[in-house]
Amino acid sequence: MVTDWCQHLRTVLLWGEEDPLFPKTQVGLGESGGFAATGLSREGWRDAGPIRAIFKDAFTAAGLPYFNPRSFPDTLVQRGQRICTTPEDFRAWSLNLGHQGVLTTFTSYGQMSSQRQAELIRAMGKRSPAEGAERLAAMVAETVRKYQAEI
Repeated sequence: MVTDWCQHLRTVLLWGEEDPLFPKTQVGLGESGGFAATGLSREGWRDAGPIRAIFKDAFTAAGLPYFNPRSFPDTLVQRGQRICTTPEDFRAWSLNLGHQGVLTTFTSYGQMSSQRQAELIRAMGKRSPAEGAERLAAMVAETVRKYQAEI
């Protein structure tokens, strides 16, 4: 649903990068002479209350359990934590989410469950020290190659 909504904003309404993902309802004079919804404003909502209500109605209409709007960036950050293999990868992922600092991504979104924490700790215990050293050496070598390519 969110993917379809994003596509609608981009292709039908010609929304740009700076326009809100969940725009405020545009209110104007309705056919009966009173105030009525007349479209979408290019302004965002003041708070998340209306967005949560829209999500709740949409999930209910689709016969799905409710997930609040914040669950989407949380899910994207968790996905990034699993697929990004270097700090630079995660920095790019973070920037793509609109975060200026990667710490925002780490501290505000994608909270780690205790189950996932345990999985990672167990996996670390199975790695040999040589494997960690090889991984670090490969990261340093890649950084040096990129730096040399830039100069």
